[in-house]
Parts: sequence; C-alpha cells; structure tokens
Amino acid sequence: MSAPRLIINGAKGRMGRALLAAAADLQLPVAAAVDASDDLAAALALGDVLVDFSVHSATHRAIELAVAQKKALVIGTTGHGAEEKKKFAALAAQVPTVWAGNFSVGVNLLFALTRRATRVLGADYDTEVVEMHHRFKKDAPSGTAARLLEIILEERKLAAADALRHGRSGITGERSPNEVGVHALRGGDVVGDHTVIYAALGERVELTHKASDRQIFARGALRAAQWVVSQKPGVYDMQDVLGLKD
Repeated sequence: MSAPRLIINGAKGRMGRALLAAAADLQLPVAAAVDASDDLAAALALGDVLVDFSVHSATHRAIELAVAQKKALVIGTTGHGAEEKKKFAALAAQVPTVWAGNFSVGVNLLFALTRRATRVLGADYDTEVVEMHHRFKKDAPSGTAARLLEIILEERKLAAADALRHGRSGITGERSPNEVGVHALRGGDVVGDHTVIYAALGERVELTHKASDRQIFARGALRAAQWVVSQKPGVYDMQDVLGLKD
C-alpha cells in the first residue's frame, strides 16, 4: 500500500511545522498544509487523512468535514471539556480516527506502565501527577496529564469530582487515601515533562517521561496517520496504534 496523502491542519503552528518537517524526513506525501484562514474542505479533497493540530475550538468543524468526505482523522488538539470531547468523539467514530493527547511513543509507554503500577500498588500508595510545560501553553492540566489521571481513576475506581485535587493551598488537612493530586508547572521552553508519583510509608515509586524535542510528537502522529487509514471506523488512541492495550 502506498503512503497516505496527508492534510496538515494548523500548519503554521509549532506542531504544524514539526509535522511538515517530520513528513519530509519520512518521505510522506503532504497533499495540503492549511491554517485558520484557509479552505479546509477544499484541502481535504486532495488527501487521505486529516492530521489536525490546530486549536480546540476548530475541532468540531474539522471532524464534520472529515466525516462528510469520509477521510481518516488524527486529532492532536487538547483543551476540550469531558462532555465536549464525548460529543465530538461520537461524531468522529463515523470514520477511522486516532485521538490522543500525546503522540510520543515514550509517553504512551508511560500510560501503559501507569495503568500497571496503579493496579499493583493500589490505594496504599498516595498518587500524584506533576506536569511542566513551556510558558506559552494555554491549557492546564495538559492533555497527557489528563489522560494519566483518567487511567489512575479508572484503575482505582474513583470519580474525578471527588478524587482530584488541583494543587493545594491553605489549611487542607491530612491527605485522604482516595484523593489524586495534579500539579501544573509553567515556564521557559520546556517541551513536556510528566511524572506520576506513588508514595507509601517507607518507599516511593516515580514514573517520569521528559520530552526534549517536539519531533517525537510529530513522528508519533504521522505513525498514527499511516496506521489509521487501514482501520475500520471508530475512535482509537495511541495504545491501539502501538499494540499496548491489555
């Protein structure tokens, strides 16, 4: 099978430029590279798979157009609310779609290890998630941190509204065993650091991933684009792409 023809949406942003560079390195054909002011519908007709790294407010329109033209999708935008993402995912399921908050192979291995560690360590180990990104990032916690929290809550069978603690301030009292802390740090040009901490009496386990080059996300997204074009309609994630699901 020949390589899929890519349509890059958000081509002028940091990730868009990284995607174009990675496509050139991997010798993948780019049928169109568009941004906010361009005609995405016309561009879609030229390719096989839409790789969307624009902004979260543009996601619904991108999905509508891809479904209308029966094009595969790779969605990398973040910042959607839970209900919003659920609604959009139902629409995206009409075509083959990979939707992930992080396309790094290493981060997706971190997801798999976090699921395993949470299952093994259980409620005896206090769990906290710490993430750090560059000063320009507009949303918090990051999509990757949000996915790590989802995994932890799933394995611990906890509800987000009851369990999550977004930073702490003032007289918070002792930590309860059923809370999961999340802390977002911002500064400089940090591409993306994520650590999951499991702290018990007498020992601590930490799982850490540090990204130093945005190309890891671009290469992962293009790996997803090559994979998704041969899949049945539905919403997949990078665990599916990499064969990491239990």
